[in-house]
Amino acid sequence: MNLRSPGALARLAVAAGLTAFILWKSDPRRIAEALATADWRWVLAAIALVLVDRALMAYRWLVLLRPVAAGAALTLPAVLRIFFVSTFVGTFLPASVGGDAVRAVSLSRRGVAMADSVASVLVDRVFGTLSILLVAAVAVWFAPVAMPAWLAPATVALTVIASAAVAIGLFHPGAERLTASVLQRLTRGKLLKAGTNLLRSLRRYAHWPGALVNVLGGSIAVQLLRISQAWLLGLALGMAPGFAAYLVYIPVILLVMLLPVTINGIGTSQAAFWWLFAASGVAAADAFALSVLFLALGTVGNLPGGILYATGGLHGAVASDVRVEENLPRL
Repeated sequence: MNLRSPGALARLAVAAGLTAFILWKSDPRRIAEALATADWRWVLAAIALVLVDRALMAYRWLVLLRPVAAGAALTLPAVLRIFFVSTFVGTFLPASVGGDAVRAVSLSRRGVAMADSVASVLVDRVFGTLSILLVAAVAVWFAPVAMPAWLAPATVALTVIASAAVAIGLFHPGAERLTASVLQRLTRGKLLKAGTNLLRSLRRYAHWPGALVNVLGGSIAVQLLRISQAWLLGLALGMAPGFAAYLVYIPVILLVMLLPVTINGIGTSQAAFWWLFAASGVAAADAFALSVLFLALGTVGNLPGGILYATGGLHGAVASDVRVEENLPRL
């Protein structure tokens, strides 16, 4: 990440400005007290769930590799290394797409075509985001009265639009023809070839509906694990809201954190926690402390990738000749 680029400087400024403002409004001394008196038994329970959700995320990507990486000289240890290390490296890159780019490039260096690599990562990202919307669309109807009246219908409408777009894009032949036509009109040369190859790779998933259902179910499970992690952290801080409040707020917060306006959701996450949990009567200091722990939990989840990176870099040594497709469940 080039910290001198205008975009990076702008994201750093937004992150610093939002964090400073929310910190000032929340009373830093009370935040420190909340963190110092946290019950670390609940924090350790949340960390255990992070390890589960990271394993589930890795499994989800493995399932997505079957349609595009069959026959590639790709071992299971190599794929897992790429996943965990790219997740760690992505911590230091703008938004979450930085880690996705590292993952796609690294996979292509293992013998998988670049278009197929990008397709697997793109579908993984799309289904991850779609799962957040699906959970939010169900949960938001139980939001407190203090929440804006437009929040529930807007979330449902966005979820319906996103779901329809994904379904049409992956399964409808007309979407492929339209996209190919747009590529022909707007691109030339290598860019046209790359776009055409990516489109062809994405269309392969239309023949693997079982894999996509599997991935969507796993993605929803990941979101429920993240909600549970936040709930456990709230228990550690002695916060009163029940699990239902977290079920409503955390999906919205996760969507806010995906916005590429700051570095890794810093600032935007604090603002979202502060605004949403206030509707349930949570003190600003406690909401800020929860946001700090939630971000820190994500960093802890990236530590296995950091250890792998420190002990062998991104690629490491191929320790097994067992291919990926031989280790995936039959769908």
